Amino acid sequence: MTSTSSVRRSRRPARFVAQGLVLATVLAGTTAFTTLHRTVTVEVDGVAHEVSGFSRTVDDVLASSSLDVGAQDQVFPSLDSPVDDGDLVVVRTVRDVEVEIDGTSQTIQSSARTVGEVLDELGTRADGADVSASRSAEVGREPLVITTPKSVTLAVDGQQLDISTTEGTVRDVLLTAGVVLDGEDTVSVDPSPTTVAAAESTAGATSAALDAETVDGMVLTIGRGASDMSSAQEVLPYATQEVEDPTVIAGRTVVTQKGVLGQAVTTYDVTLVDGVEVGREVLARRVTVEPQDEIVSVGTLELPDPALVVVDPGSAKAIAQVMVADRGWGADQFACLDSLWQKESNWRVTAANPSSSAYGIPQALPGSKMASAGADWQTNAETQITWGLGYISGRYGTPCAAWAHSKEKNFY
Repeated sequence: MTSTSSVRRSRRPARFVAQGLVLATVLAGTTAFTTLHRTVTVEVDGVAHEVSGFSRTVDDVLASSSLDVGAQDQVFPSLDSPVDDGDLVVVRTVRDVEVEIDGTSQTIQSSARTVGEVLDELGTRADGADVSASRSAEVGREPLVITTPKSVTLAVDGQQLDISTTEGTVRDVLLTAGVVLDGEDTVSVDPSPTTVAAAESTAGATSAALDAETVDGMVLTIGRGASDMSSAQEVLPYATQEVEDPTVIAGRTVVTQKGVLGQAVTTYDVTLVDGVEVGREVLARRVTVEPQDEIVSVGTLELPDPALVVVDPGSAKAIAQVMVADRGWGADQFACLDSLWQKESNWRVTAANPSSSAYGIPQALPGSKMASAGADWQTNAETQITWGLGYISGRYGTPCAAWAHSKEKNFY
């Protein structure tokens, strides 16, 4: 006969096994909850929001949040990028920007925060354009006035000159080109604006033509009026020089020196038959103003590929990526910054140059300059990056401009 105590002892291991299974199930569930649950900071146009949930990718984080993120908005990193607890997602929203291009107002959708970024988004149509604000200025409520270059043909003194100009009126085009009009000279415009067609007298038509708006493809013809046919004032054409420029992005051109027409006074020996000119011979020509060549910089700078930039979460480079986006600079500018500071310091906070006393990620010279951004400048990556981006913005405008200078001069 089995005793009661022995029965109790025999059941004890089975009860312990069951309890162990329950405990293991609870622990497994807790571990899964801890592993899958993440808290991610989403920064929308500089405003931070914490989003908590069971998200694996950036797309999951945005889908689970109550934030209003449009399909056209820019997201860093990309939607399919995986996220970990404590990661940061930066969203730049697309908004309406009012621009006036060559007198025509329009609204464009843009994520740009600076005038320079708006011009970059417009692409080649804005190359060489005059703008109502500096490239580094923030986009405001006032319309951005952009005047694009126009191709104008100038027929004067027996010559036909093709020029590119951003001047708004015919008067300013002639003034910039160095064409001097005498009282009896005439100006005709093709296509002929309404103001010219409505003018009755020659003087009135010339005055109206000078005030006409410059349009692409316009032909300006200057008629020289003179009672003395033995001498005439003429213009001298300028030459155009193209110079390769490693500081300009490949595929773009920049006019670094505008061409200016020269002037000359030519004296002729005129042969008349019954008051009609039948021939003339040059007796002398005096150059009163030498022409000035137009110099065009042709870009040769190949920019780094943003797709090749690797950013580790929580690294100094990750901090810089957010701060670059906050300044309104795009992925191309961050790629230039990555190449620049990879070359300078390999992104090391304590990088020191013993020969020059340059220090830190941006290699400030001397390093103590960075104290203006914070007392912890010797050890804090964010403080060093804040100072470095301010230095680049103030001296070069953008990281790509700083990278171009570094490529050419080996310093920035």
